[in-house]
Amino acid sequence: MHDEFLCHVTGYGICDGRRIGVPLGTYRAPTLALALWWLRDRASWIADRLDPQPEAEYFPAGALAPVAATVLDVPAVMRAWCADLYQQDLVADELAAGRLVRIAASDDTTEYELLAESVDAVRMHRMASALFTPVA
Repeated sequence: MHDEFLCHVTGYGICDGRRIGVPLGTYRAPTLALALWWLRDRASWIADRLDPQPEAEYFPAGALAPVAATVLDVPAVMRAWCADLYQQDLVADELAAGRLVRIAASDDTTEYELLAESVDAVRMHRMASALFTPVA
C-alpha cells in the first residue's frame, strides 16, 4: 500500500505558438483518502471558476458570454467526475497500486489537468533508474 501521494493541478494553453503549463496547485497528501478529497476539491474549484453565476454582483454587465454548443463543457465534466463514485473507486485503485492518475478536460482554449501519484512509486522509479543507468 502506498502511503503518500503527490497531487497537482495545471492549466495548459497556447502562447506564442507554444503549449504553456501554469501550475494551479500542488498538495502532498498523507493518505489516499486525502489525495482523493483534494482531487475532487480542485475539480470543483475549476468548475466553479469556469462556470460562475452570471447574475453575481461582482461581474459587470456583459462581462460573461455563453460559449458555442460545440465547446466541451469542462465544468460539467469536472462536476460529473466528482459525483461518479465508480470513477472515484477506479482512481483509488490505481493510486493504491502505485500508478499515476490523470484526469483532464479541455475546452477550445485550455486543458485542465489533475494528476496524482504515489510518492513511494516515484521514489522506486528514480531508484530503479539510478541502479540501471550505465556509467559510460
